[in-house]
Amino acid sequence: MIRLPDASGGVREYTPRPARPLAPVGGALTSRTVFSAAHVVADPYADTTPDGPAAVDWDATLAFRRHLWSHGLGVAEAMDTAQRGMGLDWAGAAELIRRSAAEAKAVGGRIACGVGTDQLIGPATLLTVRKAYEEQLALVEEVGAQPILMASRALAAAAEGPDDYLDTYAHLLRQSAEPVILHWLGPMFDPALDGYWGSADLDKATDTFLEVVAAHPDKVDGIKVSLLDAGREIDLRRRLPEGVRCYTGDDFHYPELIAGEEPAAGGRFSHALLGIFDPLGPLAAEAVRSLDAGDVKGFRELLDPTVELSRHLFETPTRFYKTGVVLLAWLAGHQDHFTMVGGLQSARSLPHLARAYELADRLCLFPDPERAESRMRSLLTVYGVER
Repeated sequence: MIRLPDASGGVREYTPRPARPLAPVGGALTSRTVFSAAHVVADPYADTTPDGPAAVDWDATLAFRRHLWSHGLGVAEAMDTAQRGMGLDWAGAAELIRRSAAEAKAVGGRIACGVGTDQLIGPATLLTVRKAYEEQLALVEEVGAQPILMASRALAAAAEGPDDYLDTYAHLLRQSAEPVILHWLGPMFDPALDGYWGSADLDKATDTFLEVVAAHPDKVDGIKVSLLDAGREIDLRRRLPEGVRCYTGDDFHYPELIAGEEPAAGGRFSHALLGIFDPLGPLAAEAVRSLDAGDVKGFRELLDPTVELSRHLFETPTRFYKTGVVLLAWLAGHQDHFTMVGGLQSARSLPHLARAYELADRLCLFPDPERAESRMRSLLTVYGVER
């Protein structure tokens, strides 16, 4: 029994559940391409400040990626889940890309890496935005990873309308050696991206986004959509050129989007590039293997119950979901501490963290429930709940 604080200011008792036997690790997933956006593990002994350079525990960070690869998942590296732009600067992201790509090559893991413009400081022009993108694209291609062209805060600030986006992305796609993933991250994940693609009107923004894809279908492997709007994603994927994938980034509706439409409705579905698949990695892989076997019902039975946890972790303000993700990694034994780059472990309240623990425990996500309970107790003690 453990006493957990709740949002009302009270404390209640909760009885943790026993561990759930995990399905045997299988081979590659076949029916869907699935990436987990992975978090970084901070170095808890580094003498840092919240606005200083990131101090990363490289051994633990790479070990977590090997964990994801071992279950057949791909790794989406240096994305916002890795605190890109929220504690991890470009120097740290570049080192992360180099190390993770080398590790992927060593173990045969699939990897795609974020390409952005976060080396820019202060106001930027369209030309400097383009050059920043080119620098990062060159690094990702050099290490042999698939590029993910991330939405850029600098471009959002410099662009005066849709044409600036069309021109910038056209130039980058002509530069890319291999097909890329285009990433549309909504303002709920990063307020600085409001009005991306040249309009705050999502219908107009969608038209511009699709115009980029339609003009260069041979250079676009897929689009990653993180708008938390299932209807818009379904409409988007119906309008994609043949052969261009839709990777859902919707951490609220992912089971239905990955499962897809009935054959009579077109049979379209989304692949996945999700932050929630960081804590759900083994369970997500098990669910997708049900799809591989044609068992949609089994897939939904495994994944539908996880949505409550995901919605909790990604609740407003959504950009702080990383705190819950790292908490669960600590409780699950993937790292020895609950410390984050930039001190972001303090970005969520204790009741929020306690609820995350409870929901994850109910899903039997912890390989060692006793260790998870002990670690949660230690956190509660710091806050004065457990004495």
